[in-house]
Amino acid sequence: MKPIISIIMGSTSDLPVMEKACKWLNDQQIPFEVNALSAHRTPDAVETFAKNAKARGIKVIIAAAGMAAALPGVIAASTPLPVIGVPIKGMLDGLDALLSIVQMPPGIPVATVGVNGAQNAAILAAEMIAIGDDSIAKKIEAWKAGLGSKIEKANAELAAIKDYEYKCN
Repeated sequence: MKPIISIIMGSTSDLPVMEKACKWLNDQQIPFEVNALSAHRTPDAVETFAKNAKARGIKVIIAAAGMAAALPGVIAASTPLPVIGVPIKGMLDGLDALLSIVQMPPGIPVATVGVNGAQNAAILAAEMIAIGDDSIAKKIEAWKAGLGSKIEKANAELAAIKDYEYKCN
């Protein structure tokens, strides 16, 4: 299947975080691709990627980066596609990356999820695409419907613990 979501990482050291996005997209059978491109070390490749993504059929780009976190903004500057930034926890618990991604200049928006929020980035990308794709919309609805049942099950298991006693002082 031809990818419709592109996941870009500043380096393969971001893969342990971004695997959560890959797993969610795999589970929902939404085609995607994964690449490592650096805004600082491979700027020409990043620009070429961003300028050609739409013509290749990509609909949303998820860009993960830590520290200076320039990758999402650099990609957004070179494509008309929506870009979702994933700040990666690093030197300052991800605050440095988060601030770098959310502080985009006017005209270069980057949607941003929480630090290490790869799964939420995948869900948001799918929701954006679902606006015009009923099959993906149904997958998201079904997945979200299952969220409540997980909590209900956990609550029932908690209530079944007989020797648990909570005391208020």
